[in-house]
Amino acid sequence: MAATQRMHVKKGDMVIVTAGREKGKSGKVLTVNSEKNTVTIEKLNFLKRHTRPSQQAPQGGIIEREGALHASNVSLLCAKCNAPVRVRRKELDDKRKVRICHKCGEVFDN
Repeated sequence: MAATQRMHVKKGDMVIVTAGREKGKSGKVLTVNSEKNTVTIEKLNFLKRHTRPSQQAPQGGIIEREGALHASNVSLLCAKCNAPVRVRRKELDDKRKVRICHKCGEVFDN
């Protein structure tokens, strides 16, 4: 099994989808899976799951939930540039590494 890869997005980031069925739509990242290199975005890529009645879902029926997208198909959305941007990593004076916007230099990590 390969080692987990460092992701360019984190939980809570605003991202825009750059490829696939949901291209051009944006939303907040709900979950990040670095082993599978996938992200789940709020209110995007809905999947329909047909379920039988059970203790967890007494009603049963068709349940809609967000599906995962590959991390390479999303790009971080910079609030200052208002555009999808690439991320650089930089070490600040207080010895912490942060993600910064490649275009304008805006710091994403607080």
